[in-house]
Amino acid sequence: MTAGGSNRLLTPEEVASWLKVSELTIKNKYRAWGLKPQKVGRLLRFRERDIVAYLEEHYG
Repeated sequence: MTAGGSNRLLTPEEVASWLKVSELTIKNKYRAWGLKPQKVGRLLRFRERDIVAYLEEHYG
């Protein structure tokens, strides 16, 4: 695992659970929050390290 989190891909549902918001909030707000999605086919995925970086930047 790297210093800023892993390269593990998280589903919007996993990110929502982690951030304590709804999955719909993640799908509607990820662009405004500056979260970088990874497209896997038609599916949205988020790198764990990007979520950790977002949390440290805004709340840490």
